[in-house]
Amino acid sequence: MKRTFAIVLTLATGMCLSAAAQTPAAPAAVAPVAVPAKIAVIAFQLAVAQTNEGQRNFADLQKKYAPKEAALKSLSDQVDSLTKQLQTQGTTMSETERVAKAKDLDDKKKELDRTSQDARSDFQQDMQDMYNGLAAKVYDVMQSYAEQQGFTMVLDISQQQSPVLYASQGTNITKAVIDAYNLKSGIPAPPQPAAGAPGAVAPQPATHRSTTPRSTGTH
Repeated sequence: MKRTFAIVLTLATGMCLSAAAQTPAAPAAVAPVAVPAKIAVIAFQLAVAQTNEGQRNFADLQKKYAPKEAALKSLSDQVDSLTKQLQTQGTTMSETERVAKAKDLDDKKKELDRTSQDARSDFQQDMQDMYNGLAAKVYDVMQSYAEQQGFTMVLDISQQQSPVLYASQGTNITKAVIDAYNLKSGIPAPPQPAAGAPGAVAPQPATHRSTTPRSTGTH
């Protein structure tokens, strides 16, 4: 019995060793294959501002602040008028009248400065909120577009301090991302004002950096 058990154990051990010998060894670590970089550039702030949604939202913001702008212009005109009166008629006014107008001018100047500062602060905050909300959505579209086109990196050339010195026009995806976002949002292009009409040229949120070669004097 013991001998039979020993034979069975020997056979089992042999089968295990044979199976281990036939099992393929773990593959050696393979060095990752370098993927050639495919880089694109985008004027991101410009792209956000020039989407149909961005233009529409900016126009709505202008309408919202139009009454404040009109009120500031009226107050500014009053300051100019009082200043002119004191300059041209101050010597002929009575002391009481001159002092009263000078005080009125000083009060209106302070009101103009305070109101202008408040309006500017409110407008900038609304602009920032509007931009941030839209930029997040445009970024998602840009990311999808870059992945579809096989870009491995996208550089923003919106800022003057961008490290990009040169990029061929074929790598600039600004317009492509604008078109892709407009298609996804379904928002139609806003009507364009006639040439020379107020608002014919919309202000840009950031300076667009050219993608044409720039001489540095070191080449």
